[in-house]
Amino acid sequence: MNIFKKMYQEFFGYKLNETHDIEEAQLINNLTDYRGGVEYIVRDSAEAAETAQEIKDWTIRKGFTIIKHTITNNGRQGYFYFRLGDDPGQESQQIQGYFAQLTKLKHFRFNVKNKKQKSVISKRQLKI
Repeated sequence: MNIFKKMYQEFFGYKLNETHDIEEAQLINNLTDYRGGVEYIVRDSAEAAETAQEIKDWTIRKGFTIIKHTITNNGRQGYFYFRLGDDPGQESQQIQGYFAQLTKLKHFRFNVKNKKQKSVISKRQLKI
């Protein structure tokens, strides 16, 4: 193992995978899909509350407003819904960067729960 990677692992306490890369949370969809909602899966459900609090602290420091936060009963899945600001593109990059570096997360994706999709009206429905 590279001496620098070993020092990094010892200093920060990160686990390295087989290819000696730091395991990061993976974004399942694209940055352009951000509309305020972020779903995530925690590697260890025992750390779910601690991870959620870390995310809350970070979002407050960065100026995000949390509208809704939920955790499933088993604690493995969580959901944050943020108020969209002036530049959603920049917000999605900040959120993606922070969530990706959290080693306690396995996956995350941008998704707004319980949001109704715009209905598509067919030509038949338009005829009165």
